[in-house]
Amino acid sequence: MLVVHTKQEFAEQVAEWRRDDGHVALVPTMGNLHAGHLSLVELAREHAEHVVVSIFVNPTQFGAGEDFDEYPRTLERDTRRLKTTAADLIFAPAVDTVYPFGIDNATTVSVPGLTENFCGASRPGHFDGVTTVVARLFGLVQPDVAVFGQKDYQQQLVIRRMAEDMNMPVSIITGETIREDDGLALSSRNSYLDEEQRARAPALYEALTSVGHDLQNGRRNFSELESAAERRLSAAGLDVDYFAIRRAQDLAIPNRDCDELVVLAAAQLGETRLIDNIVITV
Repeated sequence: MLVVHTKQEFAEQVAEWRRDDGHVALVPTMGNLHAGHLSLVELAREHAEHVVVSIFVNPTQFGAGEDFDEYPRTLERDTRRLKTTAADLIFAPAVDTVYPFGIDNATTVSVPGLTENFCGASRPGHFDGVTTVVARLFGLVQPDVAVFGQKDYQQQLVIRRMAEDMNMPVSIITGETIREDDGLALSSRNSYLDEEQRARAPALYEALTSVGHDLQNGRRNFSELESAAERRLSAAGLDVDYFAIRRAQDLAIPNRDCDELVVLAAAQLGETRLIDNIVITV
C-alpha cells in the first residue's frame, strides 16, 4: 500500500491504474480511523479495482470554537490499520494541495435547502466546508465511486445532491453504520467521552430504535414521538440538539402515508457531539 502526499505523486499512480482500465473508488476521511471507516474500504473494493483512502483534516468544515486543533492526527496508526484492508493507496495531502489559493481565497461549493436544518443549522458553514472539500477531492482523485457512511445521514444526502446537480461523474455509495455492542455508533470523536459519559451515550441509539419500533407498529403522531424521545434523552443526561422524523429521500416533513422514513438525532454529551440515525421502512 502506498502513502502519497502530493498531487503529482497521486496523479502518476492513478494514471498507471487508468492505463489498465482500472476503476477507482475513494473513501474520504479525516483520519483517526475506526472499524466503521474500514468497513467503507471493504465496500469500496466491491465497486472498483483500486481503493484510495484520503486522510485530510479539513479546516473549512470546523466552526469557531470547534475542535479543529484538538482533532486527532494519527496518520501512522491509520496507515497500519489500512494495511490490513483492501486499500491500495492513502492520499494525505497538505492544506495547500487541497486549497492552492489559500483558505480565504478558496472557491466554495454550497448546496441550498438540504443544508439549512439539523446539523446545518447547529453548525453554520459546516456543510459548505464539507461540500467544498469533497468537490476538491473529487477533482484531485477523479474517482468512479465514492463511499460515505450512513451515520452522517444528512451529509451523504448533501453530497449526493451536489454530485447530481453538478453532473459530477461519480457514483455515491452509502455504507451502513457500524456500532459498538451496546449500539453506540462508531465515531472518531467517541474518544472524547469519559467513562461516565460513555455509559450514557447508548441512550441516543436506544431512543432512535424505540421510535423506529413505534413507527413500524403504525404510530404516525410524529411530533409526539419526537417530543417523547427528547424528554427521554434529557432524562438520560444528554443535551438534545434535534430529534426528528423525516422523509428519507430528502429530509422533508413526512405525511402519514410516507413509507420510507429516517429518524435522526444529535445531542451533546459533555464536550462531545453525538449524531445518529436509523432508516425505517413502514
